[in-house]
Amino acid sequence: MKTVLLIDDEQRMLDLLSLYIEPYGYTCFKKTSGIEGLEFLQHKNVDIVILDIMMPEMDGWKTCEKIRAISNVPIIMLTARSEKEDIVKGLKKGADDYLVKPFNEEELLARIEAIMRRTSRISNFEDIINFEGLTMNQSTYQVTFQEKEIILTPKEYALLGLFLQNNNKVFSREHLLSKIWGIKAETEDRTIDSHIRNMREKLRQANFPVEKYLKTVWGVGYKWITSN
Repeated sequence: MKTVLLIDDEQRMLDLLSLYIEPYGYTCFKKTSGIEGLEFLQHKNVDIVILDIMMPEMDGWKTCEKIRAISNVPIIMLTARSEKEDIVKGLKKGADDYLVKPFNEEELLARIEAIMRRTSRISNFEDIINFEGLTMNQSTYQVTFQEKEIILTPKEYALLGLFLQNNNKVFSREHLLSKIWGIKAETEDRTIDSHIRNMREKLRQANFPVEKYLKTVWGVGYKWITSN
């Protein structure tokens, strides 16, 4: 059975979310703060996290950032704020999707199922991908360079896997949105740029020479080359 971690400071919202989700084959774990949610994730794996933004002590953005430091679990952020700046901020912090309150049951389930489908597609790749000392283990969802682990978000992980399996192929931003976010993804080209930038920085910090291989094709998109 698939598992969902719900993090919201309002008990009524936690109960409503579980009421929507559990009849469709999900087991829900409820936590009323970001701190409780992080502690839970230290000891138990879940398939997806649904995270509220407006919480006391530690807001959803900070919680999302801290989750990303320890886990690649997909995250949907809940927000009462529909401003694009807030949505982009959540995506940059590592969220995979967002949902603006109020929302209905069908939309919530559609978002969850879309992310679960994208996550399952990653596992269809070969188990181990090696490239110049960079290793992707599709069984454990780990990325390492010279035995040092690199923590990537699910979107960053999917982007890297796509590049590594399609050397020298140019991907337009529209193609990447379709391939990674889904055909009807309601997001912007700059979201792709943000995820690519974050992935580059993580690889760079691990001393992998990412600039040598991941190239920007100006006006089009990106490609991963095998040599200069």
